[in-house]
Formats: sequence, structure tokens, C-alpha cells
Amino acid sequence: MDAPPTQQERREATQDEVANLQHVADSVPAVVWVALVAGAAERFTFYAATTPWQNYIQNGRGNLAVPGSLGLSQANATNISNAFFFFSFLSPLPFAIISDVWIGRYKTLCLSFSLNICGCLALFVTSLPYVTKNSIKIAGLAISMVFLGLGTGGVRATVSPFIGDQYTVLTPQLIVTKKGKNFVTDRTLTLQYIYNVFYWFTNIASLSLIASTYLEKEVDFWTAYLLPLSTVWMLIPLMLFWQKEFVKLSPQGNVLPQAAKVIACAIRGRFRLDAAKPAFQAAMYGREVEWTDQFVSEMKKGLIACKVMACFVPFYLCTSQLTNNLISQAGQTRLGGIPNDTIQALNSNACVLLGPLIQKILYPALQRNGIAFKPIARMTSAFVIMSTAMAFTAGLQKLMYTRGPCYDQPLSCPDSKDGRIPNDISVWTQTPVYFLLAGAEILGFATLLEYSYSKSPQDMRSLVQALRQVTAGIGSALGIATSPLAANPRILYCIRA
Repeated sequence: MDAPPTQQERREATQDEVANLQHVADSVPAVVWVALVAGAAERFTFYAATTPWQNYIQNGRGNLAVPGSLGLSQANATNISNAFFFFSFLSPLPFAIISDVWIGRYKTLCLSFSLNICGCLALFVTSLPYVTKNSIKIAGLAISMVFLGLGTGGVRATVSPFIGDQYTVLTPQLIVTKKGKNFVTDRTLTLQYIYNVFYWFTNIASLSLIASTYLEKEVDFWTAYLLPLSTVWMLIPLMLFWQKEFVKLSPQGNVLPQAAKVIACAIRGRFRLDAAKPAFQAAMYGREVEWTDQFVSEMKKGLIACKVMACFVPFYLCTSQLTNNLISQAGQTRLGGIPNDTIQALNSNACVLLGPLIQKILYPALQRNGIAFKPIARMTSAFVIMSTAMAFTAGLQKLMYTRGPCYDQPLSCPDSKDGRIPNDISVWTQTPVYFLLAGAEILGFATLLEYSYSKSPQDMRSLVQALRQVTAGIGSALGIATSPLAANPRILYCIRA
């Protein structure tokens, strides 16, 4: 990551200094780093717990090629996986309201971490070897999905704004380095840096899937699920230890009725938010309203952010392929001893490698050449790269169908010898897909985090983050709708779509 410059002196910058000096990201307070670590640790738990699910649900225990337990088929496994993600993307909404209206982000995070502990415990206990009935395992999986879905939803609604809240500097600061150079700190650049680091941290944390899937393959699923359980319980002590240092903004009360009234006034005013301003309402209708011009302006920015987030529905649908169909595709190739659900770690590795390159080389190079690579441009580039990734995936699936022994029925023909001989294509041919996905995610998701936080009204930031997750939930719903195609050879049409 491109770290802020080391500073020797610091004071508030004048207008001339803001206009003439180079703008840089500010130094990041220790409490921000703690919040980043907490968010990354939750991602460590999430990926370690959920990555083995496709194999756990799809394959039976007697499968010789890949690990399994429940044996419910690829289509059902993909459907269940998408249903979980759909639920986890909708659950941020109630937690956002709880956070913004009643208990605040800090307490909501602690509650969410506690729910994750319950989910990991249920998953671990029902995957132990002495539990042999499928009905008990399925019940344990369902309970785990409910708790993890709720806990994940609470974290998704609050962790991003909570991290942003920890950086409290609002005005530009003049900093003088030890070499005597003068810079002006820029809050926008600082938040961009913080959220890029956060995305980088979460991708490092997601490498837990490597350990989880190897434990699943080499020992059993219960050891894979012991890993997240061993990690998640540490989050509550961490939050309690730092509770005095955390910036805990008080909930501002229920602003949703005000927001609804502002939108209603805007609709009556021909969909113009300016029509909801107090002066307009007084002049046109002779009425006083309970909100201010500033609230209307913040609502306007928040709605712009929501419009941008709505565009990410197909983007989320494409990234969901990481957790289901790409895993299944890998299981039908020559693995060379690698668990089929470990290969997706290439995506996290690619994010870890590309993140610093984009932050340290690409962005500064564009800035030096006078190219303003603003959030909308970054997100547009992400969509182009994502389209390329899906086109490559479809081409790879088509290529796999040209290889024996089973062609468009991998692992299902007699020549596969009961599913032990995959089609003659290496799993490493998936590598470009994961690197393309990584580039798209860095430019798309990291930028969306920054954009949605900066555009959100202060007392509705958790709600806006929750709405961002709703778009992901709609993407998962589309995944559920297309899940009947998640079987050979129809899967090719699903990827093309």
C-alpha cells in the first residue's frame, strides 16, 4: 500500500496551502488499524466456514474424487449457497436500522460477532464424526446458515462506516516531513487509502480458505470448521479491550420517517429533491417542515450513491460464481492433488498482489499525467474487466467440453471410473479468471465502499451500506433463478448469461 508520508510538524492548512500544495493521504490512527483488523478477522472466519460448503453439500461421503458429506447434487448445492448469500445480503437492513436508530455501530458489531460464534459452533458440532445422520447434519447446517447470515449481515451493515468513523479529521492539515517537504492532507484520499487497505486486509484474511479446504480434504470437515470457531471468539475480547479508544457516534434517532417525507415531497415536486427544502415548502404550500436544507442535500448525495449501487447487481451475480460454479468447474478438471475449492484462493492472492500495485503505481501514475481516475471511472473499468472474466470463464467451460474422457458430462460417464478421472484439462487454466476477477473487485468493491461512505448522510451510513448489500442480495436472487442451469452441459448457458 502507498503509505502516507512520515510527518514532523502538523497544523491546520490555510486556503492558499490547500490550493497550491500537493494533497496526500493522512496518517492513519491506531484505532483505525484495530477496526481494520477486526473486520479482516471476521472475513477470515466467514471464508473458512463457508468455502467448504459447496463440497459439503454437493458431494456424498463416498466420493473418491473430491470431499463430500450430504450428497445433494451440484444444482442443489448452488441453490442453497445462493439462498444463504441472498439471506446474508438482506439481513443488513434490520441491523442498519438497529445501529442507526437505537444502539449504534459498536454495539451492533459486538452483537453480530456473537451471532457468528453461535453459527460456527453449530456447524462444528454437527460435522463431528459421531454425527452420522444426514438429517442432523442438514439441521446443523441450516442453523449455522441462519446465525452466520445474521451475523454477517450485521457486520456488513456496520463495519465499513465504523472504520470510516474512526478517522475524525475533517479539515485539511499541513504536514511538514523530516526532509522539509510540505504536503496537505486530503480526507478523500485518506478514506480511499483506508478502504483500499481494508479490502487488501480482507483478501489476506480470505486466504483462510486454503487452510480450511486442505483440512477438509486431508482430515475431515469438522477440522475445517474448527478453524473459524477458533478465530471468531477472539473478536469480542478485541472489541472490549479497545472500547474506550473507539469513536462511537451516538445514534441520532429514527430519521427514516423524515427521509420518507423528504422523498414524498420530492415525488410531488416532479422528482426534484430541491422541492423538499424548507424554503420551497413554505413558499409553495405555506407549511413548516422538521428537516433542514442540509438534510435534503445529504439525502440527495445518498440517493446518488444508491443509484450507483443498483448498477452493481450483475456485478455481484458474476462474483458469486467464485463460491459455487467455479468450484464445481474446478472439481471436473485435473487437480494434481489440490482441493478443488482451494483454487479460488488465487483470487485472494491476486487481490493481495494487485492491490498495492494499483494503489502505489497505477493511481499515482495517472495523477502525475493529469488523468482524474475518479470513483465512477474506476467502477466503470471494473465492469469492463468483469465482463472479460465471465467471457473467459465461458470459453474455458466450452474448452473443457472438448476434452475427454467425458466431454460435456464430466465425471459422469463410464470412462471416468466412478468419478475418479476428470476431463483432460488442468485446473490451472482457471488462473486468468481469478486475476481478472481480482482486478474488477479492487476497482469496483473498494471504490464502492469509499464512494458509498462519503456520499451517505452521517446518521444513515449503516442504512446506505445495508442497501449496498441488498443489491448483492438481488444478485444472489438472480443466481438462484439461474441455478437450474448449474448442471452439465447447461452450465455453459448460465455462465454466458
